[in-house]
Amino acid sequence: MSLLDTIAGVADAGTLYGIGVGPGDVRYLTLRAAGLVRSVDVVAFFAKRGMEGHARRIVAPLMDAGRRELRLEYPVTEEVPVADPSYQAQIGGFYHRAAESIAAHLAAGRSVGLLSEGDPFFYGSFMHMWRRLERDHPVEVVPGVTGMSGCWTKANVPITWGDDILSVLPGTLDEDVLHDRLARCEAAVIMKVGRNLTKVKRAIIRAGLIDRALYIERGTMEAQRVAPLAEIELARGPYFSMILIPGQGRRL
Repeated sequence: MSLLDTIAGVADAGTLYGIGVGPGDVRYLTLRAAGLVRSVDVVAFFAKRGMEGHARRIVAPLMDAGRRELRLEYPVTEEVPVADPSYQAQIGGFYHRAAESIAAHLAAGRSVGLLSEGDPFFYGSFMHMWRRLERDHPVEVVPGVTGMSGCWTKANVPITWGDDILSVLPGTLDEDVLHDRLARCEAAVIMKVGRNLTKVKRAIIRAGLIDRALYIERGTMEAQRVAPLAEIELARGPYFSMILIPGQGRRL
């Protein structure tokens, strides 16, 4: 047994592990996460159709040849609006089938490590598996560095000072709702920017926060980009993009 396995511990039979793998750099995995990636019987991961899967790509340096893997491929991602009944039906059915696939391994006594970008309990698909499986099977959730934490660190900006209140907003919100929340916030992280970038930028301008807003795409990854939002003229950002509005509270 390696030193890493000794420190991090090994996987228990028939247990589901929700493994937070962080925002993109494998070096940001916790010891527990890295140890489980190496020791679970089955490494499971979500992926967009035809793509490798971001979480799987993060842990690639830890994967030996011949490992048993379970690829869970989304039927749709951004092709259909989230509010569309077709999206809800397809994704709901997908999560049901994915949970059944995982449960079959657990029932056979195999440990399953389901990789989760960032933290499993923060906007993570893992939560849909947890909700379906935790009553019938042992589950351990391994926290991970969130995407927003990785981004504000790489952007070199403290996000909150003193008593600043941090608001985390999805860019999928209606523009007027975004404006209302931003107009009352002290510090903010706007996630799920992607195709919502133009709308989000308008809301930030209306709220008078454009001078504080930073745009980050692919934070902690090789193609990382950090720039003032005011200088960004893209109609939409990549999937891995977010906007930070640092607080201005008490600085001693």
